[in-house]
Amino acid sequence: MLRPMHFDLMARDPARAIAFYKAAFGWTIEKWDGPYDYYMITTGAPGEPGIDGGLSPSTGETLETNLTLGVLSLEEAMTTVTAAGGMIAGDIQTIPGVGRMVTCKDTEGNSFGLMEEPKPDKSVELGELSGV
Repeated sequence: MLRPMHFDLMARDPARAIAFYKAAFGWTIEKWDGPYDYYMITTGAPGEPGIDGGLSPSTGETLETNLTLGVLSLEEAMTTVTAAGGMIAGDIQTIPGVGRMVTCKDTEGNSFGLMEEPKPDKSVELGELSGV
């Protein structure tokens, strides 16, 4: 079974949205040090139930909330989604330091993401163990 691992919110006015979520829920929101305008949301202390998320500016008329599910294999999960009647709604994106992601739609048109986190480099681990 797949579990939610991240959510994304969109905002026409990120500063206003950040102020709202901080005041309403006590969330911590900090600018991401990545290649595009994005804010990381921490919703609680590590080890507590729940997930963290992010917020990005919206340049269009549509605002969406997107839920991301963690998967072991992006390609296998994409096959499962389409076999169940969903669709792949974009290209696979690589997010530096985070993993590979793709946006999908369910049978009702709701968007969601699939995220495959980077796999540890087994050759490095084996080299370190053998002294190579």
